[in-house]
Amino acid sequence: MGISTVSPNSPLRGVTVLLPGPAPVGILATGSCLPDHEVGNDQIAAPAGVDPAWIVDRTGIRARRHAAPDQATSDLAVAAARRALSAAGVRPDGLELIIVATSTPDHPQPATAALVQAALGATRAAAFDLNAVCSGFVFALTTAQRFLAQRPGGHALVIGADIYSRILDRADRRTSALFGDGAGAVVLGDVPAGRGLLADQLASYGEYASLIRVPGGGSRAPLDAGALAAGEQHFTMQGRAVRDFVETHLPPAVAGFLRDAGLSPADVDHVVPHQANGRMLDDLVALLGLPRAVVHRTVEHYGNTGAASIPITLDCANRAGRLRAGEVVLLVGFGGGMSTGISVLHW
Repeated sequence: MGISTVSPNSPLRGVTVLLPGPAPVGILATGSCLPDHEVGNDQIAAPAGVDPAWIVDRTGIRARRHAAPDQATSDLAVAAARRALSAAGVRPDGLELIIVATSTPDHPQPATAALVQAALGATRAAAFDLNAVCSGFVFALTTAQRFLAQRPGGHALVIGADIYSRILDRADRRTSALFGDGAGAVVLGDVPAGRGLLADQLASYGEYASLIRVPGGGSRAPLDAGALAAGEQHFTMQGRAVRDFVETHLPPAVAGFLRDAGLSPADVDHVVPHQANGRMLDDLVALLGLPRAVVHRTVEHYGNTGAASIPITLDCANRAGRLRAGEVVLLVGFGGGMSTGISVLHW
């Protein structure tokens, strides 16, 4: 199915769920891990057949990080998790749930979260992966909140982690310049009344599934010799159509979400969007119409890190002291599927 345009007449999707209850759940601490190896535009440009200045002009990205050959997604996830757990003062054996949001797992099986659980020694925690591509962190955050709402006093670890450098076609300028590797993590637990996660909304648009995909490697198209020769192991994206989708569907979804959550656009103090593309973010922020919000960005330095981009950016803002207790923070995810995930919290 080849989709190149998005209809502006599609009805809004997703149900806004208001979360506060007798045991509100919030983010206790954050952590992140970026690989040491920084890759500049000059290293990306030649294989993609473009000039380094073209990359900055089209994406706003000046650098990204690539994992070392001996690093896997679980390694980055574990490092980010340890930093978040240390900041929260929570021991691994105090966790009841671990969710890893990723579309680049260590292996098809077992779940990368199981490897993270073993590495941390989180023996009491149930662990599983969640794949909603770049919306995955918000989907995982929502799932963990529902679990903890039934378990007052419990703790959950939610990680977004991806290594896209392993699945990129370096000659494809539409993707090779955009993506980097990294992991971000949060520890969730009980917070005082009036704080924590307030509302969330998840939505999927499966009719646009072909806009972002890795064609080979699953039960539909196993990676045999023919698939490898055709490059079906590589990540592909219809960039213009993806941008149309985001600009068509996300602004009304955010506006409806805030209305349903009892908030006005002027109530939002901070917005942490998925770091898809710097130029796309410039346009998207204007369309969202959040007059007071500080927009947090890391895309210029780290590129698009998939499911890790929101928690990495949140951690950067948190550790820089830019988030103050009680402020309203809006998380806005969007990605393959297609999918959108929106969450709002009092920090």
